[in-house]
Amino acid sequence: MRVLLIEDDLTAARTIVLMLRAAGAVVEHSSLGEESVELTKHYDYDIVLLDLMLPDIDGFEVMRRMRIARNDTPILILSGMVRSSAKVKALGLGADDFVTKPFDNAELLARMQAVVRRAKGFSQPMLRVGPVELNLDTREVTVEGRELRLTGKEYSILELLVLRKGMVLTKEAFLNHLYGGLDEPEMKIVDVFVCKLRRKMAKAGADGMIGTIWGRGYMIRCPDGEENDLPRLGPFRLEDFTDDLPEQLTNALAQTMSAA
Repeated sequence: MRVLLIEDDLTAARTIVLMLRAAGAVVEHSSLGEESVELTKHYDYDIVLLDLMLPDIDGFEVMRRMRIARNDTPILILSGMVRSSAKVKALGLGADDFVTKPFDNAELLARMQAVVRRAKGFSQPMLRVGPVELNLDTREVTVEGRELRLTGKEYSILELLVLRKGMVLTKEAFLNHLYGGLDEPEMKIVDVFVCKLRRKMAKAGADGMIGTIWGRGYMIRCPDGEENDLPRLGPFRLEDFTDDLPEQLTNALAQTMSAA
């Protein structure tokens, strides 16, 4: 989950950022409304956490400008305003939820997850492709009911593939999802993460589900009987060229470029 936090209280912002990163989110923080509007124009976020009281323009104006620009990124308000009129105005301007300060961290995270699920068209946290099942809230993965332990980066790659089932995802898309444009490593790291993810899935009984579209990127393959919504790849099966990497080279690349 990629989050833009718009909060001018630096102490509160630091606490929220640490909490969200511990939950596996990629978080960017801004304390200014004008700057935040520009960020939403140039970067894709899964959700915006917005304080209403900002030093330049208020949160209501941030929402108004985002919606006028046809930016439908979900917005969750974090505010100390308790008047019902503030909530009504925020929801009327396009906010998806309103959380009053002070709030419980677990409740905030649950509300964020629910808002993001609804925005992506999923009412339930469970996603299933063949034998693989993902829980979007807990970030747990099972294969035929058995737990599959993944690193944070491996889970994020699998999650994006499942959410975009039937689409070819470029390495740039994975880097943006994993790092949010901040301190991105070399693009080859995506091949390393995918290679490691494939090996774990194969050992768990979900072999061959991540396909390589040579020169374009990766996509999730469904088992027989679930392929109707996937594009035709022709009579041949494209192989994953990264599977040929020696284990020592794979490990060395992972250690030098990024930590999963």
